[in-house]
This record gives sequence, structure tokens and C-alpha cells, in this order.
Amino acid sequence: MKEGDPVDIRNWQRRADGITTSGKLDAHDPARLAAIGVRHVINLALDSHPEALANEAALMEAAGIAYSHIPVPFDSPEISHVAALAEALAAHPEPVHVHCIMNWRVTAFFYLLDRAAGVPEREARVRMAAIWDPLASNDPRAAPWRRLLKEQG
Repeated sequence: MKEGDPVDIRNWQRRADGITTSGKLDAHDPARLAAIGVRHVINLALDSHPEALANEAALMEAAGIAYSHIPVPFDSPEISHVAALAEALAAHPEPVHVHCIMNWRVTAFFYLLDRAAGVPEREARVRMAAIWDPLASNDPRAAPWRRLLKEQG
């Protein structure tokens, strides 16, 4: 964490590489993200989720933040979604903030990105498990995530 981080945002994290992640954002959060220097936001949640931030793209634009939306259905994540996240991270300005509703999609995808970058499995798993560990969860919603992580990780 850095001083000024909006740690009250659901499941806020600052990764060692400087990327910040979180769960759902509220209407006042784009200005707070801009205040800590975020220049690009990537949203992995579906617009149809009841907790999704309405008009998120416009709110980010008004705060001077580039915006990418990669809608990932929670019950059917695919490796193509991870590839789209990797592309968005590479193509847009840093610092970057990546979010979904609970920060579960995000941390699972970063587990896969970390593993692909050579991060040891234990270290990548600890990073992911700080928010959610679908590999150890008995929650039935974790099943498609567990399958993706085992196939790709």
C-alpha cells in the first residue's frame, strides 16, 4: 500500500509491480483513482451485474482515465479473457487499475499472468489467495475458475 491509496474500495490491493486491483467501484472512485495517478482502468465485470458502476466509461473519461472493458462471465472464464487482459495491460498507459465486482476475477487472472511470467507457483498462489483462492475453495462458484487455473497454471 502507498499513502493515499483508497483502501476502503472493496478488496483493494496494490501489487509489487505497482498495478492496483479491487472489487466494485463507486461513482466517486474515478476521481480518487486519478488522484493517485491511475491512467488506465480495466474492468472485468459484466455491465449487467447489479453492483456494476453505471456509465463507468464516461466517468473514467471525465476523470482523465483511459478505460477498457473485458466482460468476463463469472461462470465461464476463458483463457481468451486472460489474453485480452494481457493485451490491454501492454497497450495502455500505466499506472493501471484492474477491477471486477469482488476482485476475484482479477486476482485469478493475475495468478495466471504471474505464472506465465515465471513467478513461482507458491508465490503466485499467495498473491491470489490474499483475496480469493478458487483452488482451495469449496464454493460451487469456484469450479470453473479452478478448472481454468489448473488447465493453464
